[in-house]
Parts: sequence; structure tokens; C-alpha cells
Amino acid sequence: MRILVPSSSANLGPGFDCFGIAWQSRNEIFFDRSDSLSIEGCAVEYANSVNLAWLGYSKAMELAGRKCEGVHIRFGKTEIPICRGLGSSAALSAAGAAAADALFGLGLGRQGILDAATAVEGHPDNVAPAIYGGLTASMMDGERAITVNFPLHEKLHFTALIPDFQLSTAMARSVLPKSVERADAIFNVSRGALLLNALGSGDLELLGLAMDDKLHQPYRWGLIRGSEEARSIARDCGAAALCISGAGPTILCVSEDESFTPRVREALQGVLPGWEVRELRIDREGVKVEE
Repeated sequence: MRILVPSSSANLGPGFDCFGIAWQSRNEIFFDRSDSLSIEGCAVEYANSVNLAWLGYSKAMELAGRKCEGVHIRFGKTEIPICRGLGSSAALSAAGAAAADALFGLGLGRQGILDAATAVEGHPDNVAPAIYGGLTASMMDGERAITVNFPLHEKLHFTALIPDFQLSTAMARSVLPKSVERADAIFNVSRGALLLNALGSGDLELLGLAMDDKLHQPYRWGLIRGSEEARSIARDCGAAALCISGAGPTILCVSEDESFTPRVREALQGVLPGWEVRELRIDREGVKVEE
């Protein structure tokens, strides 16, 4: 069983733990039935029961009321960088849940796969686009994840500025305050609603305003070395809006033309030479299962 699962950017400014977009860079993972757990093609420290692909697989079996003894997992081509804010962990959880559903005919469908992967991840912001593709907004109703797809205007162009260092989600969450001011909550709710409209309509002026946030980014920018220089360069090169992708450290830029990517790549090279500049294409299919 071959699973292809896309990368994603979550949060998107004000949409903390809610919004996400899927990208065409994907991980390829193979799953075969087995009486024991075996994993190959990944770092040795993850070739065991802590692997998120296994956790997504076993959670799907659990939700279906099926006994789960093991599986053989083999990693093929991997295009999603680890701990860079591009949904690497959610992709693994989603792939594992989708594989279990397909291998055993569990009948979970995308909703059941979403619930299983969300149970592993703790929130559906990256999981939803990885499974459904496109732009998603998600929420939790008890233990059930609910997600809705929204349109993305074809004129919007997306670029990732990927630093040469990792940033764990745990570290990124550790700097967040445990409570927020009412004014900050209203700030984010209003911008989140308008951001979905801006992404669908292609209104770049509104997009630049609505991408702002006060719940997570002000606390996380300081964890991303070089982010101030990268943001300044991106704006000078024509970025209409930018935000931290997921928990970081990748920075997601939105512009109106594809010439932005080579411009910002050239400009960034002399200042932050270790950073990768990657053009992002929207994935509208989500996780794919091939026999």
C-alpha cells in the first residue's frame, strides 16, 4: 500500500490551530500488513513505536474497534522537511490512519481518518489540509474534528522561506502566554474571518491587513533567527502578506506573481545563505492511497 500525503502550512496568521493549506510537496510511505511493527527508511530513533505513522495507524485501528498487532512501514521519497513548520508530523499521522483504513477496509472515510490523526496530533489545523487538500478551517466538537474547505484565488502565489535549523512545536508553544486579553482575542477573530475572504477573493490589500495576529506570532518571531531580515527582504521583494508557517521556523509569503520567488531567493542568498526558498503549489487532493 502506497500513501502519498502533502505538506501543509497551519495557523496562517490569526487562524491559530484552525486554518491550514496543503502543498504539493509530499511524503511517500509504504505500508504492509505484519504481525509485528517494523519501520525502515527513517532515522533510527524514530524506527519504533514513537513513529507518528505507526501512532496514526494504530489509532485508526482502535477507533474502528480492531486489534492492531503490527505493520511494516517503509519510507520512500520524502519532500517535507522535519520540524520546519510544514506539517511533517501531521502528514505521518494522516498517512498512518489512511493506510489502516485502506488495508483493512475499516470504512472510516476521510472523517474517520481525520479523527484518528487529530487524536494523535492534538489539533486538526495541519491534519485537515493533509487529508482533504486545499484551504481548510477546522474546529473540535468534543473529540470530533470538524473541517470545511474554502476557496483559494488562483492569482495568489505562495513561497516558503525555510531556515537551516529546526524548531519543535513544543518549544514554539512553550513561549505562548497561558491567557490572552479580550482585545487580542477580538483582534484575531475579526482578522480570521476576513482572511478567509481575502484568500478566496484575491484581495491583496485586505490580505495584508487580515494576516496579522496577536495570539502566537509576536511570541514566536524571536525564536526564528534571521526572521527580521527575512521579513524585510520579503516585503521589499513584493510580498503582499507573510506569516509564520505552522509553529515555524518557516516563513510563508503571499504575492501576486511567480517572479517573487526568484527575486526573494536572490536577495536572501546574500543575507541568509543557509535558507531555502521554495515555491509552493496548492495540493487540492489531500492524502492519496494507491494499491
